[in-house]
Amino acid sequence: MSPIISVIVGRAQCYKVSMYVTSVPNRGSPPAVLLRESYRDEGKVKTRTLANLSHWPERKVETLKRALKGLSPAIDLSEAFEITRSLPHGHVAAVLGSAQRLGMQELIDATPSRKRDLVTAMLVAQVIGPGSKLATARGLRTETATSSLGQVLGVTGCDEDDLYAAMDWALQRKGAIENALAARHLANGTLVLYDVSSAAFEGRTCPLGAIGHPKDGVKGRLQIVYGLLCTTEGVPIAIEVFEGNTADPKTLTAQISKLKDRLAQADQKITDLAGFRSQALARLAAQHEEIIRLREHASRTSRVTRLPATQPQRPGPPAETTLL
Repeated sequence: MSPIISVIVGRAQCYKVSMYVTSVPNRGSPPAVLLRESYRDEGKVKTRTLANLSHWPERKVETLKRALKGLSPAIDLSEAFEITRSLPHGHVAAVLGSAQRLGMQELIDATPSRKRDLVTAMLVAQVIGPGSKLATARGLRTETATSSLGQVLGVTGCDEDDLYAAMDWALQRKGAIENALAARHLANGTLVLYDVSSAAFEGRTCPLGAIGHPKDGVKGRLQIVYGLLCTTEGVPIAIEVFEGNTADPKTLTAQISKLKDRLAQADQKITDLAGFRSQALARLAAQHEEIIRLREHASRTSRVTRLPATQPQRPGPPAETTLL
């Protein structure tokens, strides 16, 4: 039992009290479970009831008894909680955090939006658990989530149609994204790497699907051909999808033309910036000369003269006053 020290105000007398739980038999009824305290007052032991705990379940009463005695709970605290759901989060935090540090979301679109979050979710999902858009949508939804990715990005209510719509939106921004990547990682004289591959797929409605030389070993099925342009460090810069029967040299010609156009645009931007700088410096020089001319003109025609400095007056003797 845990002692409690109380003070009686006015009498300045201290006494010790102890709380405990006891059971009192009842005739024809279950025993009464009471919370009591015993204390010593003026040399006499007294007891009083604080609460009736008869309506408490037995497990709760036993827990209170052990607490009043200073004992630990009878069961492990980990067993006192029931885990209804636990979503993996570590890999999501690692991949999404790396993407954010690389500025991936700002590269997709500078303005935050739901479509940008959906595109980010698909990119992260392809790293932590590659799958179809249907599987990705199920992994993001609250009811069927396989990780905390949907909850972190706030896209738990999406379906596969939302993901396809976000892909169409990202396709419209493809040129801007590739230009931003090229400006970030490429410069004149930079060595780039290019590779071509193919991928077979199910379905018959893709306008680019065609029978061609399968680089993935799957024969007799429609496929697409895609070319990836990247830096020597493996940073992807641009990707282009071609018809499944397109020969490799044709894809290379298209990528070279695109790369030349991007470098020409970059050179044009540098030229425009240099011209703007020259114009700005010329305007600043003209404004400076105008200011000097106005100052000289004002100094010749000004009629404002400086007032002579006043001499400080010295305090004289105090004046005499006559009281009448």
